[in-house]
Amino acid sequence: MSIANPFGQVLVATVTPFTADGEVDWADVEKHIDDVVTGGADGIVVTGTTGETSTLTDPEKIRLVEVAKAVAGDRAKIIFGGGSNETAHAIEIAKKAEKAGADGNLVVTPYYNKPTQAGILTHFRMIADATDMPVILYDIPGRTGVPIKFETLLRASKHPNIRGVKDAKGDFAEVSRVLNQTDLIYLSGDDTNVLPHLSIGAAGLIGVTVNIAPTPYRQMVDAVNAGDLKAATAVHKALEPLVRAVMTHVPGTVAAKYILHGLHRIGSPRVRLPLVGPEDWEAAQIEDELAHVKDIPGVDLSDFRPDRNAAAGGALPKVAGTTR
Repeated sequence: MSIANPFGQVLVATVTPFTADGEVDWADVEKHIDDVVTGGADGIVVTGTTGETSTLTDPEKIRLVEVAKAVAGDRAKIIFGGGSNETAHAIEIAKKAEKAGADGNLVVTPYYNKPTQAGILTHFRMIADATDMPVILYDIPGRTGVPIKFETLLRASKHPNIRGVKDAKGDFAEVSRVLNQTDLIYLSGDDTNVLPHLSIGAAGLIGVTVNIAPTPYRQMVDAVNAGDLKAATAVHKALEPLVRAVMTHVPGTVAAKYILHGLHRIGSPRVRLPLVGPEDWEAAQIEDELAHVKDIPGVDLSDFRPDRNAAAGGALPKVAGTTR
């Protein structure tokens, strides 16, 4: 990892394990974070999309930072998923996350409001001004409704605290242009495109499938760092059916929890409404993809026992998440 990279290279967009009734399972949170760090992740993103940030309360989010920091220690950076579609709230919670020990702040484009590029830029700058944490901008127009345009990235990159971008847009020509014209640390935000992103200069990834298989992603990044594209490609090919299982049929959070539970690595596959577990036919599709997974380090499917009943439906937690 480059000294200039304050985030790590193999970042996992961690799931937030819940009990069957939808409360955070703090013992499982600790175990899961330790598992992925031990497996090779050097960055932990808590309260991101995969962590079900939109249905977590602010106190839960801050405690997730504290727990992740305590478990990871100096083995991995803790990145807070600090986005909001209200700038004032994003500023407020970023300050709390910094105090709790977060090493960086992942800030998604404001969603639903559909602000102009000027509004997006102001939002990012004000959040970056609010703390000393380095900021990763998260560009995922499929979820937010608006892209971060190249000109906006260029202007945002001049802010001293805005250090990186997580790309889930898939525009490789723009990736190259940003890498050429800014010093932003590029992180792949699309599990299917990790190796292509790395091959044109991305520094690393923030991945969902890393929850299940951190070790091969570590191997892929290490191979790219060593200039061994052949070895990296072999890992990419081995991961492809697992990525398909996680990212294709249901939201990545839902599939990742379903698989982790089947592997006995979390106690429940429960998600919070409006997310629900896979329907029977969706679970069958996930399992069909997993049948193609062979010889991935750290993933032993020989005792994979999914529980479609435990995964069914979604939970209403005792305390509602809030944006204020």
